[in-house]
Order: sequence, then C-alpha cells, then structure tokens
Amino acid sequence: MRTFITILIAILGLQIQAQDVISERTAILMVHFGTTYDATRQKTIEAINEKARQTFKGLEVRDCYSSRIVTKRLKSRGITKDSPVEALFRLRADGFTKLIIQPTYIVDGVEMDLLRREVEQLRPFFSSISIGTPLLYDVEDAKRVADILVKRHPANKKKREHILLVGHGTPTPATALYSEIDYILKTSGNDNYHVATIEGYPAQEDAIRLIKGGKGRQVTLVPFLFVAGDHASNDISKDWKEALEQEGLQVKLQIEGLGEIPEIQDIYIEHIKKQTEAK
Repeated sequence: MRTFITILIAILGLQIQAQDVISERTAILMVHFGTTYDATRQKTIEAINEKARQTFKGLEVRDCYSSRIVTKRLKSRGITKDSPVEALFRLRADGFTKLIIQPTYIVDGVEMDLLRREVEQLRPFFSSISIGTPLLYDVEDAKRVADILVKRHPANKKKREHILLVGHGTPTPATALYSEIDYILKTSGNDNYHVATIEGYPAQEDAIRLIKGGKGRQVTLVPFLFVAGDHASNDISKDWKEALEQEGLQVKLQIEGLGEIPEIQDIYIEHIKKQTEAK
C-alpha cells in the first residue's frame, strides 16, 4: 500500500508542477468509519452529510469510509465508497487545494491516529489541510454529550431504571474519555447512568457490578456509537443483553446511533465551523 501511495504521489506531483496557477478551492471531507446497515446509514451518516451541505452551502462536501472491511462488503453489493486516501486523491485531482476534514469518530483513538498518518502523506500537495476533533475531545464536549443523552434517554425513576451506554472502546489512552463521561453523569446527579465499552475500559463486568450494587433491576441498553450497525445488532442486542439477563436483570433495548440525534450532529457541525473560522 505504501509503495502504491508513493507512486501516486509522484504522479500527482508532476501534474501540480505542470500547472502555472493553482486556484484555491475548499472542500469539506466527512470521514466515517462506515456501516453495511442501510437503515442506520441513512439516519446517521447521510443525515450529517446533508446537514453539513446545508450549513456550508458554498463549499463542496464529500465523504469517505475508513473501514476496509465495510467498504469491501459494500463493494460486493455494488456500493462504492472511497477510503480517506482515495478521497484525498480524488479531491486533489478535481482541483481542491484546501481541505477541512471532519471525522465522526467518538474519541481520539486508533482511527484518528491512522487518519492523521494518512493525511500527512498527502499534505504537501494541498495548500492547507485541517482535521477536526471527534465528538469527545474536551471536558465541555463530554458535559454537553452527557446532558443530551440524559434528556434523550430519561430513566424511569419510579422503577429505579438504569441506563447503560455501550461504546466501542479503544486501546489508546483516549479510553479514559469513557470513564470521564461516566463520572460526569454520576456527579451531575445521574448515578443510574453507566458507560461501558465492548473492547476497552470500563468493561461489561464493571457496569454489571455497579448496576447490581443499586436497588433497581431494570436496565435499558443504549449504543454509545455513531451508527447502530453490527456492534449494536450483535454485541449489544444479543451478547450484552444475555449477559445482563443472566445476572437476574430485566433488560430493554433502545437501539439508535448517536448520529441520529440532531444535537449530537450539531456538535460535529460546530467542530467544522471552528475549522472554517480558523482559516
């Protein structure tokens, strides 16, 4: 892959050198992990892409998927999605020289690290490239998201209902953000709200211990994921539900991606605005 990129960079470099004048054109590139689930894609990815187009009408808005597994499966169904590198090459070939990149990731984890590395390979061929921050980047982001989710998923206080938000997790230090938002929820008077991750910390057993330590036995599982795709349909709706029920808990499902929530979409849009104002 690296050799292929190097060859393309060389070709692109020759094309740029052949141009006497490069007109400055700006585009917004939305970077999504992606999903093979059509319904959630329309409610999340397509919805925020359209919101970006409506908000920044003077700018070209495109998107790409970072998951190679997702793009491969979609291609087998006749749906083609560029990877971030492919999208960058295509934008440059179409004459765009300034890029505003906005990922719809939740935390600054592995996917963000990979995106930055890929962008750096092609940065010399653009006059400017900025990369926006994911949903949870600073304390204010976390406080805002916590408030949105409490209002979106109100717990039944009479039944002492617990709300369990299940994220993906990351092996990087950014996993601490899941604990941060859990702490923010509890210290703001919502001690029946819990955050756990499928592949990180806090883990499933941590959430079960906290829930069983409370008085309520009713739990509602909510994805803490941008799209309600494979993890929501399999890990959360099946494996996590079964694990909680085996502990004697009554489990309900509230399956929707964070990207379906207009107020969550607005946070990403504001991250784009910060980039446009900085230019």
